[in-house]
Amino acid sequence: MIVEDEFLKAVKNIIAEASLNIPEDVIAALKAAYESEKKPTAKTVLNSILNNIQLAKTLRKPICQDTGLPLFIVEIGRNFDNCKIDYENLFTKAVKEATAEIPLRPNCVHPLTSLNTGDNTGRMAPLIVYQFNDSNKLKITYFPKGAGSENQTGLYMLTPSTSLKNIKKIILKHIIEKAALSCPPIIIGIGLGGAADTALYLAKKALLRPVGSKNQDSTLAEMESELLDLINKTGIGPMGLGGDTTALDVHIDYACRHTASFPVAISIQCWAARKAQLVINENGDYNMS
Repeated sequence: MIVEDEFLKAVKNIIAEASLNIPEDVIAALKAAYESEKKPTAKTVLNSILNNIQLAKTLRKPICQDTGLPLFIVEIGRNFDNCKIDYENLFTKAVKEATAEIPLRPNCVHPLTSLNTGDNTGRMAPLIVYQFNDSNKLKITYFPKGAGSENQTGLYMLTPSTSLKNIKKIILKHIIEKAALSCPPIIIGIGLGGAADTALYLAKKALLRPVGSKNQDSTLAEMESELLDLINKTGIGPMGLGGDTTALDVHIDYACRHTASFPVAISIQCWAARKAQLVINENGDYNMS
């Protein structure tokens, strides 16, 4: 049986992990970009990014001053029958305590008055998304995303007759306009189909896929590779100062759409691609990644 205090501590641990460290797949991609980069300015920028990552880890300080808005994705196995959890209450408490202890920058404000709640909680904050699967595990992903990259999100409501060629052009045009504002090298998530909100969620969730992983759909895998190559040929480069690496990866997900609608959503993640996961097995064991 899961003990509430232990669960709270585990959730705070993934908030800290996501705030203070960068996942190994992202670090590996940044190191590869540094090794292959030919332009001196871009190489210097990438070296500074890698040094920043190491300093944050050593000093136990946030990777970026913008520690994002708290988002939890909760994947509940239908065969997981270990405990009953008041997610909203525990996640809210974890965010409040982590904001004070790490500390995190208080980013949560009222949309009209801009009144800051002071602890990153408030109405629908933290945001919690629930999903179900056929496992016997509970997986919680903490995914803080800063405003600089979040502000570059795009949603395009296309006609169903839009060709694949034109879809790629729309995506490429969006990235050319927005990449330099997103602290590149960036990761790009693309959501195709569904309803408008579905496409936006798919685009954001696609950012959680490991950098360098291949799409299981061969058509989408080919599209990802083509877009990544074209984006890196723009020469926008690290921090928009020119260079060979504008993007570390492109990830696409899709959902069936209405016959009369074709949403295309684009979510951009800066180089500080922060995320951390907590997996609880049926026997109550905790694993963090």
